Amino acid sequence: MTANEVAEPSPVRSGSRWPVIAWGLWDWGSAAFNAVITTFVFSVYITSDSFGEGASGKLGWALAGAGVLVALFAPISGQRADRSGRRTYWLAVNTALVVLASVGLFFVKPSPEYLWLGLLLLAAGNVFFEFASVNYNAMLNEIATPATVGRVSGLGWGLGYIGGIVLLLFVYFGLINPEVGLFGITDEQALDVRVTMLICALWTVLFSLPVILTLRDDKSQRTPRGPRVGLAASYRHLFRTVRALWETDRNTAYFLLASAVFRDGLAGVFTFGGVLAAGTFGFSDGDVIIFGVAANVVAGVATILFGALDDRLGPKRVIVLSLSAMLVAGFMVFLMHDGGTVMFWIFGLVLCIFVGPASSASRTFLARLIPEGEEGEIFGLYATTGRAVSFMAPAAWSGAILLGAAVTGVADADDVQHWGILGILLVLAIGLALVLRVKPQVREDSALASSQSAE
Repeated sequence: MTANEVAEPSPVRSGSRWPVIAWGLWDWGSAAFNAVITTFVFSVYITSDSFGEGASGKLGWALAGAGVLVALFAPISGQRADRSGRRTYWLAVNTALVVLASVGLFFVKPSPEYLWLGLLLLAAGNVFFEFASVNYNAMLNEIATPATVGRVSGLGWGLGYIGGIVLLLFVYFGLINPEVGLFGITDEQALDVRVTMLICALWTVLFSLPVILTLRDDKSQRTPRGPRVGLAASYRHLFRTVRALWETDRNTAYFLLASAVFRDGLAGVFTFGGVLAAGTFGFSDGDVIIFGVAANVVAGVATILFGALDDRLGPKRVIVLSLSAMLVAGFMVFLMHDGGTVMFWIFGLVLCIFVGPASSASRTFLARLIPEGEEGEIFGLYATTGRAVSFMAPAAWSGAILLGAAVTGVADADDVQHWGILGILLVLAIGLALVLRVKPQVREDSALASSQSAE
């Protein structure tokens, strides 16, 4: 980049707040698939008795296959968007494919012959959602500066938590819970759940359009059309990038490893939180839903507020503070496992306060380390490393429960379920120990540094 190019501020950093809001709205909209479809509604529906025996295990295999595809192809997807200069285009394409998968789920009727259609559509949607997220994360450096990157990232991440809950409450009380919902829809042939899929698709479209229409690809940055780069060549380039990271920028390589570990621990908090609430602290099914709503709202608001701390203190301090607080709160959950619902409400919500800030600060930490023009590829590696260690939290949860049964001599492992939280805390502690070795910095050749010099 020449000096003249550096001196020209990006149009999306001209002081207008709209590009930041437009970018954050994609997180709000994408929560329709990530939270409502995958976590709360369709995954529960597809594993119901209507689809026959073994549906839950098949769901696990389908999502595992999706995870493998993401791990293999996310960096290549991001790399090609970087090379072509068409990051917004590929965000739009992958988001559109998520929408099509959501629409397709409407046709999954409650019958065993529709099981694999539902699983394949859900798995495909997860793959395209992750590909879209790579390009979305890569846009962070286009709209933020070193002084605002924490608040911008926190806004998007927080809107994702809150948007998912707003939509979940709407479809639950408007369609799923009532005997006769909006527009006269009932649960006959699971029409309430299936129409929810269409509403999720529409929600995603509406809130994805602002960023797609606002952050347009710069035609001057597009590479000339030439011979197509094959998959093998793309992987050779990727391996060169990884080797170069290890040889010349080991700090970034360490952070990719550290963040992969603690992000899996963060995911484990939400994955097993409801299980722990019901199995150990006596929450009813309704109580779990109410707690889930509260947990996501608390996480969303905290993430937005902590964005300012990220800008002021730096992302490493936010991550260290968040992980440390979660270790204390999680250990209190373990100690107070006989305390009933009140104890879990207190310390469970404390845990949720820090999940979002740690996740958002992880994104801004990496954004500061990426050379300009390589955001897609590096955020693709971010997705890949996360997938590579995604077995840690589930394995640690189960292993800790087995350890608890052995230590206490209890025959039924369900009676020592609270030991599982120690496994999640172990993953978080390992991630914390690893991140302490990483140096926070803004690379001189990053887009954030160039934006700072342009101001």
